[in-house]
Amino acid sequence: MIVGRDGTTSLIPDGIDATLVLVRHGESRLIVEGRFQGQSETPLSPTGLRQAALVAERLAHPHDAPALPLPEGRLRELVHSPLCRAGQTATVIAEAMVPRPVSRPEPGFLEIGQGEWEGLHRDEISERYAETLAAWRRTPTEAWAPGGESLRQVAARVRPALAGVLDTLAEGGTPGSLDRNQVAGYGDETPETLPWSIVVGHDGVFKVVLLTLFDLPLERFWMWTMDLCAITVVEFRAGRAVLRAHNLTGHLAALLDEAAQEAQERRSRSGAL
Repeated sequence: MIVGRDGTTSLIPDGIDATLVLVRHGESRLIVEGRFQGQSETPLSPTGLRQAALVAERLAHPHDAPALPLPEGRLRELVHSPLCRAGQTATVIAEAMVPRPVSRPEPGFLEIGQGEWEGLHRDEISERYAETLAAWRRTPTEAWAPGGESLRQVAARVRPALAGVLDTLAEGGTPGSLDRNQVAGYGDETPETLPWSIVVGHDGVFKVVLLTLFDLPLERFWMWTMDLCAITVVEFRAGRAVLRAHNLTGHLAALLDEAAQEAQERRSRSGAL
């Protein structure tokens, strides 16, 4: 049994040998408009749907070069936030997987509630709530959006949701060992037949998930970057978490190429009659 920094028992099951993949949702319409989302319902934009398709293709063929550090075992489940932008992304991923995985919403992975800030443009928030916004960015455990959730409230709901995902991964798994090499590139890198799961969620809540898994204080909230439809891979060995990859976005390169091509075409047309 591993005891956390604050004296609580680790939620990572003893002996678990499995992998968890975190995927942030695609671009939403409120993101395009520059508005704070929080728990507002906002669908994916056309770009967001394209991002979802690209990350789905990557996860459906994880061992194509350059390979993702994922096992060859069965995908246990695909869990997602109930908000539609995460649900849409999860559906696109599920449809690309063979066989199609079990999929379920998990309220514990809802984005951080932003109260009065939800739906407001970032410039309006900066003007109307300058002091609170600055305090939130400086000391995120001591300040938050009026009417919104504190990080401690978020952590309290994330913990049981995350424990449920890990317990499912641990069921029927092979007991892990820390004797295996934990440095990528050394030893046997052949993908193993071990279980893995995907969680599709949000920037803020995934920051809390990672802090929880690695037993870091909530004050370190801003240390993590979670880009749209990026992939983060956490491996579990003998009750410990190992960060194998974080914020991978190479699978989205096609979108950048398309944007560059469109920009070039606009420049070419600018002088046309």
